[in-house]
Amino acid sequence: MDPSPLSPTAHRHSSSSDCVNLGRGSSPSFPYYQGWKFDSVSNLRPKICITTSTSAGLDQILPWMFYHKVIGVSTFLLFVEGKAASLDVSKVLESIPGVKVIYRTKELEEQQAKSRIWNETWLSSFFYKPCNYELFVKQSLNMEMAIVMARDAGMEWIIHLDTDELLHPAGAREYSLRQLLLDVPGNVDMVIFPNYESSVEREDVKEPFSEVSMFKRNYDHLPKDTYFGMYKESTRGNPNYFLTYGNGKSAARIQDHLRPNGAHRWHNYMKTPNEIKLEEAAVLHYTYAKFSDLTSRRDRCGCKPTKEDVKRCFMLEFDRSAFIIASTATEEEMLNW
Repeated sequence: MDPSPLSPTAHRHSSSSDCVNLGRGSSPSFPYYQGWKFDSVSNLRPKICITTSTSAGLDQILPWMFYHKVIGVSTFLLFVEGKAASLDVSKVLESIPGVKVIYRTKELEEQQAKSRIWNETWLSSFFYKPCNYELFVKQSLNMEMAIVMARDAGMEWIIHLDTDELLHPAGAREYSLRQLLLDVPGNVDMVIFPNYESSVEREDVKEPFSEVSMFKRNYDHLPKDTYFGMYKESTRGNPNYFLTYGNGKSAARIQDHLRPNGAHRWHNYMKTPNEIKLEEAAVLHYTYAKFSDLTSRRDRCGCKPTKEDVKRCFMLEFDRSAFIIASTATEEEMLNW
């Protein structure tokens, strides 16, 4: 596959002199292109909103937002906690037009406690469990609020995306997400982007978006004889083709009765949505691309690093193994693992 969308090869026109101009000017701009402004008031359609729940720092959030703005995203709804909610980070995020920062306050939690989601069965198996299960519920509640905010802002499409994921609008004219969704028939409610998963190339990767260049293609984008014929070689003993999820992410047309259906899908309270799966476009998931992605696992949860206890905290087998290794092994053992 081609190099990552944010790799240096995509920006050969840049020069060392660009560095001199970083941060100059009083109006909000990104350092990646000199003088490039965040034009949040645009007549171009459709209006696309991305929502996320994140605790990442600016080093991850800013290039992620910049990339998606370039391919056509109008608005970002950021539900922030941890580092993302710190004064230094949130101050920068709030200064960017087209970005709304939502903090996890007591008022927000009280409002979400009244959500109809708590009375639904589709998410009930995740309630009142720690760590990843709690995050999944939190993401769903945030997505529910984001639908209302996006509609009030005049958005036409909404996508839930994590800050370690980039939309890859392959097959669209001018590599435009806006053009891709504009070409979707009017009777389609949902568009599924199959996910590709980054491969671990080196242990010294610092900036996955620009350094990682190799991905496993989703089985939806592979000939079935190739997928099944090479299954044993590609999984390398792991029971799953991907280390993490494999069901992609979806964009939903904003309309009455829209609701989240977990972090990867949307649904509708009043009808079965008409959905299509894209044949070329994908979500690039940069999972465990940095060594620190593994070492930071130990700080994610209060679970004991035992095979039984991690089942309470993590849904995926690889996440469970990663937590145990990060909590019990030396740095050398983790590198070998």
